[in-house]
Amino acid sequence: MNAVVRLAQSFDEWRAAARELIARQVPPACVQWQSRPGEGDLFSATPDAAGTAAPMLRLPRQLVELLQAAACFNVHDRWAFLYQVLWRWQLGQHDVLSPADADGARLHAMAKAVRREEHDMHAYVRFRERMESEGAPRFVAWFEPTHEVLPQVARHFARRMGAISWMIATPSASMLWDGQTLHAGPALLRGAADIDDAGEALWLTYYRSIFNPARVNADLLHSHIPSRFWKNLPEGAIVPAMLSGAANGERRTGQTASVGQRGGATMIPISAERAQPARAASTTLDQCRRCALWESATQAVPSAGPQTARIMLVGEQPGDQEDLAGLPFVGPAGAVLDQAMQEAGMARDSLYLTNAVKHFKWEARGKRRLHKTPAQREILACHGWLEEEIQRVKPQVIVALGSTALKSILQDGAVSMAPLIGTPVQHEGRWVVAVYHPSYVLRAPDAASRRQAYRVIVEGLRQALTLLQD
Repeated sequence: MNAVVRLAQSFDEWRAAARELIARQVPPACVQWQSRPGEGDLFSATPDAAGTAAPMLRLPRQLVELLQAAACFNVHDRWAFLYQVLWRWQLGQHDVLSPADADGARLHAMAKAVRREEHDMHAYVRFRERMESEGAPRFVAWFEPTHEVLPQVARHFARRMGAISWMIATPSASMLWDGQTLHAGPALLRGAADIDDAGEALWLTYYRSIFNPARVNADLLHSHIPSRFWKNLPEGAIVPAMLSGAANGERRTGQTASVGQRGGATMIPISAERAQPARAASTTLDQCRRCALWESATQAVPSAGPQTARIMLVGEQPGDQEDLAGLPFVGPAGAVLDQAMQEAGMARDSLYLTNAVKHFKWEARGKRRLHKTPAQREILACHGWLEEEIQRVKPQVIVALGSTALKSILQDGAVSMAPLIGTPVQHEGRWVVAVYHPSYVLRAPDAASRRQAYRVIVEGLRQALTLLQD
């Protein structure tokens, strides 16, 4: 088959050409894509050049959204790649939608990068107010996006800013909002320097006044705001000087340069012990400061369940979703536990669910918060809360979900869980049953290990019910 040339500069133009090529069963290898204007609609049965309606393409919504997002990814072969994905789908190769497929992985990665760029643009676009002039937008912003996300970002700001007129300019295009309608146009500015802002001096004065050199963390500051955005932020012009001042003495005194230049003593020595005010003991979980975990957690996660429950389930600590929701066992591990309870014949609302450690301990891995096992000192610091729950509820059986819970319940940092699986022990007048934590089922290396770990949990829960009847 001879090579077919098709023109595309936007998603709408690409899908018009792709619809016609799919109808003619033209394989990707026979298509050469070029970037020039066009028109059409991929997903409706519109007539072709001969007046014959091509068959409608039925695609899942997820694939359409991925194609539309990936079409904004700024790479030279995007149109050819998107057509290849579409071609494979029409051939019945639906695994092209899966991240495990090579093309699927690239499609998802492109869409993810585009959505990230949209998020960054939402966060780092800075509108500058211009002097009033007839017909000109009141606010103007300059941004240099990596991908072609200006139209969808402009729609976002149109919803947010109401009837106020504004314009966002980029190196390749501009979007103008007149208070009612969005207008697309060519590049109208060469950079942020082309924008005069009457209020920028006031903003910079305010920014300097709230800057605390004693608290600044330069590495964290730059990790939160990528370097490519700094040059177009108003405060980007003064932050380097303020960081330099913090590193050259202002950090030590926690004072501005003008205060630090005053005569007399600028620092008063005092012992750390005397500097700490007297504080009453924590009376609620939200007030607990017995260890440092509260500093990085969203909130303390309390227990859930009836105060008269005969069985208490004790986990290790809240996970990421529990930390955000403020409830125990609502994440993926909670789903495993719910399934195991159902199989064991237990009702969740009849059990008392809690954790040995009440705050989520985590470490950053990219943009994710990954679970980190609590240290023994943190288990000990939190034990008072667990002990209070045990004394108040007075359960007949406690199920320890994992090693951390077992150590806290038995108050033995050296206890091993393996010998106690399947062998309940008496502790302070009640039975203690040891099973794996449900998250272990999710982390197990293979299917056989997952089945075995899950079976231990189910059998342990059944054993707890049997002990109630003895």
